[in-house]
Amino acid sequence: MAVRRPGRSRKTAEAGATGAEAGATAEAGPKAGARTGPKAGARTRTGPGGLLMRAVAVTFALLCLATCVAVVLELTLRPSPASVGIAHTNLRPGATIRLYLDQQSVREAVLQIGGNILIGVPFGLLLPAIWPRARGLLRVIAITSLVILLVELAQHFFVEGRAFDVDDIILAAFGSALGYLPLGRLLARWAHPRHRHWWQRTRDSLLRRSPVG
Repeated sequence: MAVRRPGRSRKTAEAGATGAEAGATAEAGPKAGARTGPKAGARTRTGPGGLLMRAVAVTFALLCLATCVAVVLELTLRPSPASVGIAHTNLRPGATIRLYLDQQSVREAVLQIGGNILIGVPFGLLLPAIWPRARGLLRVIAITSLVILLVELAQHFFVEGRAFDVDDIILAAFGSALGYLPLGRLLARWAHPRHRHWWQRTRDSLLRRSPVG
């Protein structure tokens, strides 16, 4: 009897330790699920209704942007015979803006500066929702500047009474930033919730490669 009791107590202790480990695992399980569950569910929760709404919104944004581009081309590429000999090429940033601000007519200055700013707003507001790779302030500004640069070159070489003006590009780029920062960024996130920036993908790949301590 005296020899068997230590054996039984050892087995009892081992069983108790095993039960404690199982209990700790069971307690850690819900916590881990609580950490990963909502995020995973938020990423994969895309019903047919949500996809349909996003498709309709993207299509509507594409139509609106195409309409805005058509209006811009109609206004900027229309010949202006009355401006022949008056319009001059401007390659100095800010020169035309200062000329507008020095005018006595505030209405004319607002129309000229505000009109060029409004040209860029639809790009910042709608382009990231249509094309997810255009998300990001610098990308929106770069794409808008490139488009307006092509328009300015077309004006200079092919349209009577029009000239290249670098300030038009600057003002349109500023307008695209105004359109992107308040609403365009949120609209793009809603239309493409699964899209991730290049720096986010790079960060995730580095985290996967790093050894777990």
